[in-house]
Amino acid sequence: MSGSSAPAASIAISTYGRAVVRGARTAVLVHGAGMDQSVWTLQGRYLAFHGWNAVAVDLPGHGRARGQPPLGSIGEIAEWLAGLIEAIGAERAAVIGHSMGALAAMELAARYPTRVSQLALLGAAARMPVHPELLELAGRHDRKAVELICDWSFGTRGHLGGSALPGGWLMGTARELLLRGDPAVLAIDLAACDEYQDGDRTAASVRCPTLVLIGAEDRMAPPRAGRALAERIAGAGCVEIAEAGHMMMVEQPEATLSELRRFMG
Repeated sequence: MSGSSAPAASIAISTYGRAVVRGARTAVLVHGAGMDQSVWTLQGRYLAFHGWNAVAVDLPGHGRARGQPPLGSIGEIAEWLAGLIEAIGAERAAVIGHSMGALAAMELAARYPTRVSQLALLGAAARMPVHPELLELAGRHDRKAVELICDWSFGTRGHLGGSALPGGWLMGTARELLLRGDPAVLAIDLAACDEYQDGDRTAASVRCPTLVLIGAEDRMAPPRAGRALAERIAGAGCVEIAEAGHMMMVEQPEATLSELRRFMG
């Protein structure tokens, strides 16, 4: 693809045990800062078994791609995603992004409008500044950065356990996911979100069908910011998920999937 940065020869994706079928509808799922493809388990598996090529990525430096150099800006992630879509042989893809991944997905749709068929933005805002204290803690690889992220990322249900699995604890799972990642990569991710200044312009450039999903208790990307983002994107739909914070796809996985199903068809 002209102008895109193709991914490394070895890329880390999950297709949920289903082979990618050329010509089938393709959905690319993009995680947020410090995370990996495991946050999409329910939504990705459903799509994979209901007529979609579901491709959940581990961005370079994350998850099973931990050994690869991380991408340092939202624009770099967008270019890498454009290369990924080309590498898997898809002409177009529906792109579902969460938080940092949502910013990159939106930038991708603006830069490569013919490559993105639909856009779903979860826990997103045009500007996603990161608190200076959190940036400082992450920059010196202080474990407290992870504790703060988990505290701010979950609504009431997540703080009280919140898992559909008996004995499960959503915040504990998220903490372990962040702690097993490279702390330097988390710091780079947070800086990329903080430095991204083009959200308003990018949103106004998006032309594909778009859904903005908002967590009613989101403190990272508050509902008012999510609604403002949706208003900047021509024709965008906007849905608020009750009893969910920033991590809606694990806090309210069924409700999140239901809205994605309705939007994607």
